[in-house]
Amino acid sequence: MNPLDIGFLSEITAVRRDIHAHPELAFNEMRTSDIVAHELAAYGLEVHRGLARTGVVGILRKGSSTRAIGLRADMDALPLQEYNEFPHRSLHAGQMHACGHDGHTAMLLGAARYMAENLSWLDFDGTVHFIFQPAEEAEGGADVMIKDGLFRRFPMDAVFGMHNWPGIPVGEMAIMPGPVMAGTCSFEISVLGHGCHAAMPHQGVDTLVVASQLVIALQTIVARNLHPCEAAVVSVTQIHGGEAWNIIPNDAVLRGTIRSFKPEVQELVERAMERLCAGIASAFGAQITVSFDNRYPPTVNSVAEAEFCQRTAVALLGEEKVRKNESPSMGGEDFSFMLQEKPGCYVWLGNGPGTGGCSLHNPHYDFNDDILPFGISYWVSLVENAL
Repeated sequence: MNPLDIGFLSEITAVRRDIHAHPELAFNEMRTSDIVAHELAAYGLEVHRGLARTGVVGILRKGSSTRAIGLRADMDALPLQEYNEFPHRSLHAGQMHACGHDGHTAMLLGAARYMAENLSWLDFDGTVHFIFQPAEEAEGGADVMIKDGLFRRFPMDAVFGMHNWPGIPVGEMAIMPGPVMAGTCSFEISVLGHGCHAAMPHQGVDTLVVASQLVIALQTIVARNLHPCEAAVVSVTQIHGGEAWNIIPNDAVLRGTIRSFKPEVQELVERAMERLCAGIASAFGAQITVSFDNRYPPTVNSVAEAEFCQRTAVALLGEEKVRKNESPSMGGEDFSFMLQEKPGCYVWLGNGPGTGGCSLHNPHYDFNDDILPFGISYWVSLVENAL
């Protein structure tokens, strides 16, 4: 199949831009869900709604085989103000498709349409579940879909996901076995000191000095506690404390994120953070507590499925267009929950430099419509090869 031979490309592009213009946040993808369900029904697919509130599953069957696979796209937007000025920019203040989920949804819809319109000559025998998932951004919609019965109601042998990737050229893909995205954990550190007049710091315990020491000390965990060949990130992203220019505040809060690929590394980081907090509290006479909220596990591709996806992409794009040794990302992805339940593979599809050369989660980002035919063609090829 020629990656550029999609007869209805302009219609899918229009759907993508319409979704971009009407972004919806986690578990509130009502309009997007309606569009997806309407399109799938128009293609003749069996449509199921309601998993994880706004999730949609479309089913396409051919032949008599009991084999089945799942293809997943995420639908939600980010709480971010868009800075673009093109006609399909967000119409919702403070909400934006800055990660390309509009494009992921459009590509999977395109694959469903292509397969439905060409079912008679497509070479596969089995069932395809088209999974449109809500709430990927920090809310774990994949986990909710699973708990709502995704794999129980729709049995499948393997599940596959895809994400656009700025920086990889259009027409190329990155497909790696093993870890591809990091596990995510948020943390909160509460510092209790003793508030006082800013002109009389000797009468108090300065929580902001303590918080500053913590920010610096936390950066030594990866550098001086972790094996040099392992990987982790500890980032402080928030500091809250104080309301006046002449008062040393009584308390402060620090928040941030931990990223790692292995449970044992995550455990090491958490214990090291607890030791640092206890030591700094003792040194400065403050009280410090730390809590952890493990969000997403690492996204780990099964070897057999990753190699299968590599072969599929090579046949479609050419050997030189498939990156098999790309470094994994410290970004998180809740497709990891699906990969804990089923074998499968999560791939990156080159998005080119992106609008203005920007990256994901940037207020100037836009999904590159030039990659729509590549994503659609990959999904169709994957189904034919898998089934």
